[in-house]
Amino acid sequence: MKRAFSSSSLVEYSSSEDEDDTEKSVKRKKLPTLSASLVVAAPVDNPSLHQGRKRNTPHVDGQWAAHVFISLGLNRKSPLFSLLSEAIKSAKDDVPTLNDFWSKDGDTAPELHVSLSRPIYLRAYQREDLKRAVKSLALTHPRFTISFSTFSELTNDERTRAFLTIEVGAGHHQLSQLSTALAPTLQSFRQKDYYAEPRFHASIAWALLDETSPSESHTQFLTVPGIPSRSIDKLNKKYQSGLSESMNFYDADTLCVKIGKDVFSWHLKGP
Repeated sequence: MKRAFSSSSLVEYSSSEDEDDTEKSVKRKKLPTLSASLVVAAPVDNPSLHQGRKRNTPHVDGQWAAHVFISLGLNRKSPLFSLLSEAIKSAKDDVPTLNDFWSKDGDTAPELHVSLSRPIYLRAYQREDLKRAVKSLALTHPRFTISFSTFSELTNDERTRAFLTIEVGAGHHQLSQLSTALAPTLQSFRQKDYYAEPRFHASIAWALLDETSPSESHTQFLTVPGIPSRSIDKLNKKYQSGLSESMNFYDADTLCVKIGKDVFSWHLKGP
């Protein structure tokens, strides 16, 4: 038997339905669009702004590029700076596209960086952990002496750039100890250790390498297949003895980590 409803109950039901519709309408109302000034744009990889250099790892929001290195100050009036400047000028006879690291910043004191890690990619919450680890290394490892023994060519892992480098002579053992001590921290971040047989060095100039894929070629920047071995041989024949002279020994006393654009440094333990 059908159930009868009073008119009053029908009115109450209709009123309740209207309230539900009104509530849904409020919930579905869109929030206002953020002002363009408040939206942070993702970095654009534009090689034309960086002498043809390309980002080797795509940008990821919340990810920070970092690396650890020993910093050696290089006085522009020092014998080593003069020697390196002459060597770069000589190398440009064979590789005119070489770019040094100092000429654009004439008012800035040049530095030599001896890397202790590959490029590291951190999440935001890992930045402080890396800084603490590097600081701990500095507090527990004594300062030491570094010299350079030979010119060489090295390339990055992606083979997009060739580097003219000076390889470490004295100090190699201590650099290896620092790199080994850093490895557990890198492993905890799921990052690669430094190379199994590291060639500790400081880069002094670079050139773009030929691309393996024509579709990815640098259309407006000259590239090279590499720095010719004859050029490296010429540099070592002319400058190697001066490179390794006692006046070009340096105190390695500053350990650094660069995270994004910020550099943090600590002095190694004193004698």
